[in-house]
Amino acid sequence: KKLTPPLVTLLSSESEVQYVALRNIRLIVQKRPGILAADVKMFFCKYNDPVYVKLEKVDIMVMLVTDKNYEQVLLELKEYASGVDVDFIRKSVRSIGRVAVKLERACERAISVLLELIETKVNYVVQEAAVVVKDIFRKYPSRYEQVLTALCESLESLDEPEAKASMIWILGEYAEKIDNVDELLDSFLANFHDEPAIVQLQLLTGIVKLFLKKPQQTQDMISKVLKYATEESGNHDLRDRGYIYWRLLSTEPENTKKVVLGDKPGIRDDSQIIEKSTLDRLITDLSMMSSVYHKTADEFVTRLATTAPTTIDTDAPEDEDYDEEDRQARRREVAEELERGPGDTRNGGGGGGGALDLLDLDGGGVGDLAPSADTPSPPAHPPKAVVLKPDQPGQTGKTGFGVMACVIREGGQIKLNMTFSNASPMVLNGFAIQVNKNPFGLGPAQALAVPDIAPGSAAEASLPMSAGLLQSGTQPTNPLFLQVAIKNSLDIFYFNVPFDLPVVLREAPALGRDEFMQLWQKVGDARQSTTSVNCPVRLNADHVKARLAFDNIQFVAQRQVDPSTLLLYVSCSTVNQVVVTAEVAVNSSSSTLKVGVRTETVSLVPLVEAALAKRLGSR
Repeated sequence: KKLTPPLVTLLSSESEVQYVALRNIRLIVQKRPGILAADVKMFFCKYNDPVYVKLEKVDIMVMLVTDKNYEQVLLELKEYASGVDVDFIRKSVRSIGRVAVKLERACERAISVLLELIETKVNYVVQEAAVVVKDIFRKYPSRYEQVLTALCESLESLDEPEAKASMIWILGEYAEKIDNVDELLDSFLANFHDEPAIVQLQLLTGIVKLFLKKPQQTQDMISKVLKYATEESGNHDLRDRGYIYWRLLSTEPENTKKVVLGDKPGIRDDSQIIEKSTLDRLITDLSMMSSVYHKTADEFVTRLATTAPTTIDTDAPEDEDYDEEDRQARRREVAEELERGPGDTRNGGGGGGGALDLLDLDGGGVGDLAPSADTPSPPAHPPKAVVLKPDQPGQTGKTGFGVMACVIREGGQIKLNMTFSNASPMVLNGFAIQVNKNPFGLGPAQALAVPDIAPGSAAEASLPMSAGLLQSGTQPTNPLFLQVAIKNSLDIFYFNVPFDLPVVLREAPALGRDEFMQLWQKVGDARQSTTSVNCPVRLNADHVKARLAFDNIQFVAQRQVDPSTLLLYVSCSTVNQVVVTAEVAVNSSSSTLKVGVRTETVSLVPLVEAALAKRLGSR
C-alpha cells in the first residue's frame, strides 16, 4: 500500500522519468499483481504522452486487467485504436486480443470492439485484427464466429505476411462454415511463389484442411499446392511439410484427419512475461539499468579484459558529452545551413574568413583536410573460403565432394565464385544448383555450367546472381550468408556461403541534399548507432571518400566542426532499395574515426558498421 502513492507521483514527472518508472512498474506488477490492481486508470494514456510511454502504459493496462475493470480497459484501447499513430494503433488492437485471451469473461466485449474496428476498413487496423482474431479462435474454438463474415469481406486489405497467414489459418480451420472458402484460398494460391515462407506454410496446411473437409471440390487445388511445395519450392521446411502431407493423404487419409484436424493445444497470453528466475534477479535491481532493459547486468555490461597499458595520444581531442541542448542546437544548425545551401554567405565560418558551408555539397574545398599524394588502390576480391569439406556427407551420406566459394560484386554484377574438388573415386557430372530464399532475394541468373570433374581434379565456376528473385521477407542476419544446395552425380550437398554487405550495395548515386536530410532527421539521434574505427594510419577526408566509394558508399556532403575535425556525410542503397546514411568524423590529429549510422532498417546497422570498419581499418 505504501508503494502506490510514490509510483503515482513518478507518473506525473517528465516523460523520460515516466518511462524508467513504467519499466520498473512492469516488474513489480508481474511479481506482485495485487499492488496496483485497483489503479489501472492511472496508466491510461494522455494525449501528449510520447509514444514510448504510451506503449509501456498499454502493456501494464493489460497486465492489470481483471473481471472488474475490463470494460474500462477495452473502451480505452478502442479509443487508442482510432488515433493517428500507426505503431500505437497496432499495439492497441493487439492488446484488445491479449485481454480477450487473458479473460474469458471479457472476450464477448472484445469481439464486439474488434468488429467495430474492422468495419472502419482501415488497412493496418484490419490486418492487426486478423492476427488477433486468430488467437481468440485458438483460445476459444467454435465460438464468436460472427466475426468471420467481416474478415472475409476485408480480405483484399491484407498485404502483410502475418495477417495473410492468420487469415489463411482461419479459413482452413472454419472451412465448413464459409461458403466460398475454396475461392478465397485459391486467390492466395495464385500468388503462391511470391509469398513469404510463413504464408506458404500456412496456405499448404489450410488447403490440406479444406481438402479433408470438402474433398470433392478441391482435388485440383490440393494437387497444385502439393506440387508447388514439393517440386517448385526451394524452402526446406515447406518441401518437408509437403512430402509429409502427401504421404499421409495417399496412405492413411483417416489418420491424416486426426493429425491435421485434431484438437489444438491451448494458448495463453505470455507475450510480456519474464521467466521467474530472471524476474527474481531483476526485482533485486529495481531502479538500476537492469530494471529498464529487463535484462540481467551480465547480459549487457561488457567487462574489458586486463591488457598491458597503451600509449595515449595526448594530442587527440577528448570525447565530448553532448547534453540535449547541444543536440537541439546542432540539429537546428544543420537544418538552417542545409536550407541556405553552399552559396549563402550568412553565418560565415571562422579562421579563413570565407563562408563555411555546413554541408559542402560541391564535394570539397573549404575546411577539407589536405589530400594525400597517394590514391588508394582498389581492394582485392575476398579469397574463396572452404564451405564444404570433402569428408562432409551429402543428403544420402556420401562424401568426396569439396567446395570453396565466395560472393563478390564486380562491375555491378553479383557473382558466386566456386571451386569444386573431387575426392571421390568416380567422375562427377550433372551439376545443378539451388539457392534458398534470402533477405536480398539473391538467386542464380542462369543455369550452373560445370565440366565433368575426374577423380582428384578440380573445376572452377562463376555463377552470375540477380537480386529480387528469391525474397524471404525476413530481416538480414549478421553475418550474411547464402544457403546453397549443389546436386551432382554423387549426391546433394548443402552449405552456407558467407558474404559482406558491400556485395548487395548498388552502384547508385548519392542521395540528394533534401532526401538525405529528411531520412537523417526522421531516424533521429535516439536511433543513431555510434562506433569508433581504429585505422592503422591516419586517413584524410579524400582517402575516406575514395575507400568508401569502392564499396558503393557514396559521399554526400561535409561539414567543418573545428580546425582539426571534418564530418563527412555518406549514403548507400541495397539491392532491395533500403537506404542507409552515415556520418564519419575525420580528425587530423588522430587515427581513430568516429562513425554514426542511421537507417530505418535496424538489422542493417551492425552490417554497415562492420563494412565501414573493414574498409577504413585496412592498410
